[in-house]
Amino acid sequence: VYFFFFCFNRKNGEPPLINGWIPYLGKALIFRKDAYKFLLDQQKKFGDIFTVHIAGRYITFIMDPFQYVYVIRNSKQLEFHEFANKMASKTFDYPALSKGKFPELKENLHRIYQYLQGKPLDIISDHMMKNLQDIFEWKCSQATDWKTEKMYKFCCSVMFEASFVTLYGRVPAADGHKVISEIRDKFIKFDASFPYLAANIPIELLGATKKVRKELIHHFLLQNMTKWLGGSKVVQARQDIFEKYELLGDYDKAAHHFAFLWASVGNTIPATFWAMYYLLRHPEALAAVRDEIDHLLQSTGQKRGPTYNIHLTREQLDNLVYLESALNESLRMCSSSMNIRISQEDFVLKLEGNQEVVLRKGDWIALYPQILHMDPEVYEDPKEYKFDRYIENGKKKTTFYKAGRKLKYFLMPFGSGISMCPGRFLAMNEMKMFLFILLSHFDVELAENKAVRLDNSRMGLGILLPDVDIAFRYKLRS
Repeated sequence: VYFFFFCFNRKNGEPPLINGWIPYLGKALIFRKDAYKFLLDQQKKFGDIFTVHIAGRYITFIMDPFQYVYVIRNSKQLEFHEFANKMASKTFDYPALSKGKFPELKENLHRIYQYLQGKPLDIISDHMMKNLQDIFEWKCSQATDWKTEKMYKFCCSVMFEASFVTLYGRVPAADGHKVISEIRDKFIKFDASFPYLAANIPIELLGATKKVRKELIHHFLLQNMTKWLGGSKVVQARQDIFEKYELLGDYDKAAHHFAFLWASVGNTIPATFWAMYYLLRHPEALAAVRDEIDHLLQSTGQKRGPTYNIHLTREQLDNLVYLESALNESLRMCSSSMNIRISQEDFVLKLEGNQEVVLRKGDWIALYPQILHMDPEVYEDPKEYKFDRYIENGKKKTTFYKAGRKLKYFLMPFGSGISMCPGRFLAMNEMKMFLFILLSHFDVELAENKAVRLDNSRMGLGILLPDVDIAFRYKLRS
């Protein structure tokens, strides 16, 4: 197939337009196949600012990381929430958060994210740590000899259950683990269709997805949730808010709870997999991180092993510089989010160096941080995993340069500005705690030697999944 470029300057000050030859689709197919390569090719041809026609939308990409700040700063003219709300309401099947029908619901829900910061974050992190330890103990007490499992499946099983119990509470039935496993299996089926739903493909065309989504939402109906014990303040606060809106039906409230679950684990599970995978692929990284963990346990007089409860303060977690650097490095390599803003009016975006971009109302602006994460000027040998890339003289390294200039933004797995993930602190804590328990309790190694690559089907949507699963084995450390 030959793609022709119709590239011309439209109005004065509008960026070059890259139009596909297929009506409506434009460049959607080639973009979906490999957005990273496509954008780099366009950058070589047209410079740092260009507009691409993708499935009926005109998206202007800003490729220069020094210009990111000007997009992020203009949050009044360049809005994100309306787009996110539309996409979420369609994907998770709840009514759009219109101001007329649900006054201040969006703002009220946003306020709740205070429960994922500061002191409340410490409380929820403590619960997560305890739940992770319980699950590891339940899963692994029999692993006195080597036990082999598939790594993605393992991460998914542990992280899903720990997150579920931490946020929503325990399922008191005797087969509580089984109930959560059933929810998880449905969740995985739904999640496989997520990229298609995000791309606006009608759910009716996606096989059993509609049925699975309905079943998942039913788990979160009030009569089911009230049976769960010891849920989090953040979920309780969301429940209290929903109760104030008479126009929200029981199903709608349940759909909101399901969306919150997806937001909590949809990206954390694959990110945990990649962190673990890269550590096991690189023995020197594994040794350095394990050494740091053992040292912390020793210095705080705590014993390792499934029968001992480990307690970590936020400060102690933050001081594990090798663990954090290894985690950041895997996030750099596996995250592929597109930061989108929509112009609320006809507007001239002023950029550094007297550059201006003329935008029309409804135009999309996009930042694509994967380009920055893989820029050899910012990160030497960007395709290589270097576990200590974010450490300098034994401390966290936060200064990175391009063309001799310091970058304000150098690592963006959680989005930026107003669209930054409000649960990012909890997500980082959860992944650190998972690795902490795994490496303090167990000897772990890969059980097969095959390369796992990134599956590009989620490009632009967060953390990429692995293209295959891989076997690993573990046993209790002596």
